[in-house]
Order: sequence, then C-alpha cells, then structure tokens
Amino acid sequence: MQASTCLILDIGSGTQDVLLYQEGMELENCPKFILPAPARVVATRIRELTKAGRDIYLCGQNMGGGFWRALKAHQDAGLRVFAHPEAALALGDDLEHIAGFGITLTTNPPLTASAVMLTDFDAGFWQGFLQHAGLPAPDFVLACVQDHGFFPGKSNRLSRFAYWERFMREEQGKFAALLYTEPPTQMTRLQCLRKAIGLGIVADTGAAAMLGALFDPGVAASSRQEGVLVVNIGNSHTIAFLVRDERVWGVYEHHTGYIDQQKLMQHLQDFRQGILANSTVFDDGGHGCVVAPEAGSGFSRTVVLGPQRAMLHGADVEFLAPGGDMMLAGCFGLLKGWQEYVQI
Repeated sequence: MQASTCLILDIGSGTQDVLLYQEGMELENCPKFILPAPARVVATRIRELTKAGRDIYLCGQNMGGGFWRALKAHQDAGLRVFAHPEAALALGDDLEHIAGFGITLTTNPPLTASAVMLTDFDAGFWQGFLQHAGLPAPDFVLACVQDHGFFPGKSNRLSRFAYWERFMREEQGKFAALLYTEPPTQMTRLQCLRKAIGLGIVADTGAAAMLGALFDPGVAASSRQEGVLVVNIGNSHTIAFLVRDERVWGVYEHHTGYIDQQKLMQHLQDFRQGILANSTVFDDGGHGCVVAPEAGSGFSRTVVLGPQRAMLHGADVEFLAPGGDMMLAGCFGLLKGWQEYVQI
C-alpha cells in the first residue's frame, strides 16, 4: 500500500500548530506551520467589518469562541450582530442567554449583513494552502481542540471537568479512550470538528499535549517506571496529568491567567501527593482536580510544555521539545495516538 499523508492540527486559542506528516519521510523534513488560531482569524474579520460599518451574520458551526471581544466592540460601535443558532453555540450553550447580549438568532439573515464563517477546520483553506505550497493533499486528518462540552444552564468549568472525571471513572484513564472517531454527544465542538475534517480522528488538546510529552522516548520510559507528571501551560488553560503504565492516574486543570509560579508549584506538589482537593482548584477559578484512589506515590519527574511554560522558569522542572519542536507537542501526541492506539 502506498504511504499515506496526514494533516495534523493542534488548534488552540492563540495559534494552530500544524504538521503535515508523510509516512517514510524523516520527521525533521515533514512540513510544519505555526498559524493564527481560527478564532483569531474570525476576530480579524469582525474588526474589518466594524471599520467598514457593516452588520454581521455569524454562520457555520460551533468553534472556539475567542473572538468575543471583537464581537462586543462591534456592538459597541452601534452595529448589529445576527447569528445562525448552530454558529451561536460558539459563544455558549444557552441560546437564550446569548440572545440576551443583543445577538439576533435567525436562520434567515438580512442580506444587508456580511457573513462571518465560523469553523475550526476550513477544508477549502487547507486545500488551497497546501496546493499553493506545492504540498500533497492529506489522506486523512488528525485534529484537537479544547471542548467544554454542552451543558446549558451549568458552569462550563464544572462541565469541562466532568469530562475528565468520566474519563477517569468510566475509562480508567486508558489512553485509547482519549481519541475519537465518534466523539461523545455532549462534546459538541469535537463533533463539529470531526464532521469538518472528514476522515480522521479528533481529541482534546489536553490529551494531545500529554501524549506529545510521551513522544519523547525518555519521558515514555519514565512513565513506564515510577511515573511522570506532565504539565502543559497553554495561553488560556494549564492542565497536568499523572501518567504511569500507559494510564492517566490524575488530572488537574486551571486557568493560566489565575496562577503564578508559586501557586502552580504548590498545586502540583499537592496534586502529585493526592491531597489537592477538587474544590480548592474550582474555588480558585479553575476547573478541578481528580486523582485515582489507587494512584500511589511516585511521579517525581515533572516535564513542562506549552506556550506559557516560561512561568516555571527556574523551578525544578524539565522543559520538553518532543520531536524537536515544543509548539508541535500536540501534533506529535496525535501522531503517537494514531500510530499506537488507533488505526483508521
């Protein structure tokens, strides 16, 4: 069978980090890209229409909602915002609440408005981008985003962490359960992404980062022995995992803007020892913490990834660059997951 080409995307709040993996080619020679996140592209489009004095119509599907400030500025300029109900889910789970912000929900937008397409994955963009770069079209796609889940009327911090609690309780922390050809029904953003990419698999960005750390052979070896603490400090979220024997034994998640080095190191120390309460993290503005009762001791090696990793500069931790590029850790994690735990 001819070698396959795979487009791998880690779609965050600031950037989307991309690897075009071609079987049989050295990893160092596979094309790599760091591009603005789709939500930032949407925000730029909205700002352009604000300057032009145009009303806007949000169409498309659920995606990362990092364009809210641009949307609010558009309204503050006295311009109107219309949205298809499916696209409005990018702004929250409760459509009545969204309408309360002055957004008109309609499937029949006025033709005087300008369209703003919402999607985490634009197949047409990638087809043109790769073609103009002289690169082959992918046979399938691996992609990850962060999904808070669909829980109208509930805190998205609680609903987000309920995902990790179910994973620990029902899947016993097994890696294969983090990769989806069909995401759970409540993970609506992942479902939209799955439909958009066509053939492929999707995952949460936190899971991809954790698997990316294990792409490093030395870290993988540590995880098979005494265990390892993997920390990913992203632009919006910080997430950590206790990993041993191809299983997750604990998950911690907070908002990066709410923590500093001292607080994070204390949280991680207590997390490793199994004494950090879920309420401590939630009451501090984070998502939560869960550790399997049988996790035991260990996990002394702490490895750190993420664009805001400089927060832990000087601390007793190790900074990783899996595959030679820290920004592509999520992509390498998806690649590892596909090769070792899922075959399409």
